[in-house]
Amino acid sequence: MTRTPILFHYGFRPFFLLSGLAACGLLAAWLGVLLTGEWPDGPMGASGWHAHEMLFGMIAAAIAGFLLTAVPSWTGTRAASGWPLIGLSGLWLVGRVALFPWTGAPPLLAALLDLAFFPALAVVLAGPLMRAGKARNSAFLLLLALLFTANLLIHLEWLERIEDGVDLGLTLGLGVVLMMVTVIGGRILPAFTRNGLGRNGGDVTSWPWVERATLGLTVALIPVGMFDADGGLFGGLALAAALAHALRLVGWRGWRAWRQPILWALHLGYLWIPVALLLKALHALAGIPAAAGVHALTIGAFATLILAVMSRASLGHTGRRVVAAPLTVAAYTLLTLAAAARTASPLLPVDWVWPSLQGAGLAWLTAFALYLLVYAPILLAPRVDGQPG
Repeated sequence: MTRTPILFHYGFRPFFLLSGLAACGLLAAWLGVLLTGEWPDGPMGASGWHAHEMLFGMIAAAIAGFLLTAVPSWTGTRAASGWPLIGLSGLWLVGRVALFPWTGAPPLLAALLDLAFFPALAVVLAGPLMRAGKARNSAFLLLLALLFTANLLIHLEWLERIEDGVDLGLTLGLGVVLMMVTVIGGRILPAFTRNGLGRNGGDVTSWPWVERATLGLTVALIPVGMFDADGGLFGGLALAAALAHALRLVGWRGWRAWRQPILWALHLGYLWIPVALLLKALHALAGIPAAAGVHALTIGAFATLILAVMSRASLGHTGRRVVAAPLTVAAYTLLTLAAAARTASPLLPVDWVWPSLQGAGLAWLTAFALYLLVYAPILLAPRVDGQPG
């Protein structure tokens, strides 16, 4: 490993960097499309590409970085490094280039390159997970298989093999990511809160019946959302799930962490989940625009949690103090403003929509630019304590 660049010593290094770069690059490209109206002819629609790339580009990189870092800790095995990590990073990057609208890659080739990422990631993770023998950890392989299926549905529509593949794939993909966040959040938020607050934190509670209800309702939302997202059944499930996630968050008592930004950012990100599910319920039951719930989930919950986890893990796994720098706190704040503006935009008067979109985009870009400014040097440098990793 000493001959390998520092960037490929541990999974969080390349993929947290790639996720930040994707957050800036993909959003800048999307804003360019909105400003110019330029889009090449073909079956890959502009909004579908934007949604796909944010999910299977930015978010997928963050998922890979987290799992490649967490699985060795869960299983007591050696982390992937060197050529396997270089290959995975290159495969992710090739998929982004192949799917960029103006690259001109043949659709089938672009699909094959993009689809290869999740199976490759699963192969790298499968050995440690299976050897550990813990079913709850091995379930992540199933979730990766479902993400591959979601991606496949989208590509099948772009290859003109099926109809409605983009809608089905995006709904499945977002549901699976929500499931991942639900499972991982249930592990890390109570633990980090207890450790961060110590004796001053009071009791951090995870009620078993709330845990079961939250997981069950979140799973149920996926198939119902794929085939009846506008119906009363989905609305009722989303409302119940919103309540379950809210109760779960109350038990973790995140309001006590207001002096620790690197901790309250996690709770703030999780808070967007019940907000998003409430908005999804209101879409199904009262007809408000679906985009409000989608962006509350993707920007509010997913992006905020990604930023909070990447900033925390990058510090901890490089031997640094787990304390958010002022620029990191500014990034958390700007991303929250971006989430609020983008969530509100479909609910605003027509004259206010474009300014709110521009404001959300600018706040997003600034937030992730600040992340890169602070954390790119950390991700590219050795651990400060001289340890491997």
